[in-house]
Parts: sequence; C-alpha cells; structure tokens
Amino acid sequence: MRPEHAAAVLAIFQAGIDSGTATFETTVPDWAAFDAAKLPEHRLVALDTPDTDRVLGWAAVSRVSGRTAYAGVVEHSIYLDPAARGRGVGRVLLDALLASTDAAGIWTVQAGIFPENAASLALHRRAGFRVVGTRERIGRLHGRWQDVVLVERRSPAVD
Repeated sequence: MRPEHAAAVLAIFQAGIDSGTATFETTVPDWAAFDAAKLPEHRLVALDTPDTDRVLGWAAVSRVSGRTAYAGVVEHSIYLDPAARGRGVGRVLLDALLASTDAAGIWTVQAGIFPENAASLALHRRAGFRVVGTRERIGRLHGRWQDVVLVERRSPAVD
C-alpha cells in the first residue's frame, strides 16, 4: 500500500462503513490518520492487474497495545471493493498478510467481526482463524447495540 493508493483505499473503507456490517466507524479518517494508525510493513493492496493501479481491496494491521508483552499481537482489517467480492481477492490478501506477519515474528493476528458478516467469518475460518468468543453488546452503531465475534490466528512460525 502506497500513498498513491490512498483515495481508493479510503473509498473501499467507506463502502465497508456504508454496508453497516464491517465496522463501528461511521466516517473515514483522512489519509494521515489512517497512515499513522497502521503498521507500514504490513499494509497491502490487491490490484486488478499488475499493470493497473485499480485497487480491489486492502489489508492492514495495527498494534493492540504498546506494552512489551503484546509486541507480537496485532489486529487486522481487510476490506474489499464491493465489485471484487466473491472472486478470491480476500483470501489472497489475507494469505499475503499472514505470510508478512509470520515472517516478522508476530504470533497472534486477531480481528473483531460483526456476526452478520458471514462472508468474513467464513474467510477467516478457512485461513486458520478460530473463534475466541462473542463480545456481546460491545458497542453501539447507529443507536443499536452490536455484538462482535473475536477471531484469532496463532502463527505456526512462532514457538
């Protein structure tokens, strides 16, 4: 993911927000805030073809804590352009992200997924994530309480 992908990345993020099943966020941050929140070595985009810059989706991670004990734990996000869903783009992005985090010694990748987002839950299950539990009524979105399914994957590369 490079700065020239910013507009497409943020537009895809907005589509996820608009879906109502992807995030508690209600507005897209500006690029500077987005950029500052994501670890630069683990930010990826999927392009339509290698010779175009049409972004089909993106994946990125953030630290869950600044505490040393949690140095190898990250939370990830993965978003797809609505037109790219069902084409295997999510799996390619997630596999590449996991290869990147495994190589860096990150031992746990986690995510919070709305229970209504069946496609994301299935994608994560196929990629080796396990359901840790459901955080019931953990936050409000548009005036309604929302549950979040916490999933995680432990890296096979870390003892």
